[in-house]
Amino acid sequence: MDVDTRLLRYFVAVAEEGNLTRAAQRLFVAQPTLTKQIRQLENQLGVELFTRSRAGMLLTEAGRVLADQAPTLLSGWDRALRETRAEARRETRVLRVGFVASAANEFTQRIVAAFARHRPGWQVAMRHSDWTDPTAGLADREVDAALVRLPFPGQDAFCVEELFTEPRWVALRDTHPLAAQEQIPFQDLWDEPFVAAPRETGSWRDYWMGNDAREGSTARVGAVARNTDEWLTAIANGYGISLTPAASARFYRRPGVTYRPVTGISPSRVGVAWPAAAGSDPVIRDFVRCCVDSCPAQDDGPPA
Repeated sequence: MDVDTRLLRYFVAVAEEGNLTRAAQRLFVAQPTLTKQIRQLENQLGVELFTRSRAGMLLTEAGRVLADQAPTLLSGWDRALRETRAEARRETRVLRVGFVASAANEFTQRIVAAFARHRPGWQVAMRHSDWTDPTAGLADREVDAALVRLPFPGQDAFCVEELFTEPRWVALRDTHPLAAQEQIPFQDLWDEPFVAAPRETGSWRDYWMGNDAREGSTARVGAVARNTDEWLTAIANGYGISLTPAASARFYRRPGVTYRPVTGISPSRVGVAWPAAAGSDPVIRDFVRCCVDSCPAQDDGPPA
């Protein structure tokens, strides 16, 4: 019997979390999707793996046996996949780098150029992820490294090097009463509806609604967006406002959308992340060094 490794990863997440909601957030999937996948695994195996109750997801005896064996199986598969891809990378001389939105802003080109100088003949293949995956492909092992916004869910499972910070601004409809101000205190935005990332992104969604600076209050969601185009459209239509990196004012100009600096909130942080198991890979180490050397400690605007 062949079982999709994705189903096993879903099973392990639920077994470790003991809760579908937390496991779904960890995996960046919707809870109904996760429930369906667990049932699919149970049907394939012909056994019940969990006892479902108000207290959470409790492993059955059969489920406990699989929970003991699955991590070792997945670890072996991950190692084989990592070594296979590393060999393919050496043959093709292509490093796959994931990113979300504007990546490392204008410094992205500097990073790629520095890597090309350091590794002649190599290319960086940039792979874009939408907002449903703040890891930019790392969680699904689709990329070798990623330029990410910190913090992101599951960050502790990866190696991360912070590259620079930049202020969090706000994007709002240009007819919004606050759009006339040159800068806006964050507290003035607390009662506004926000255009948010999907619920399954968990703490990443919360961060970009400013829940870390609300003194216990929670943002109100006016619309959900999975990517930059949906986000800009929702803001221009007046469905909500949104915190965003200052660089968005340069990268994502859209008629009907205005960007303003926000006071009273911490800056956004940009970093490079890579799998912990790949920390000894010389190509990835070189890429990380190029990231660090190409970026300032703080991004006050585009490089000269």
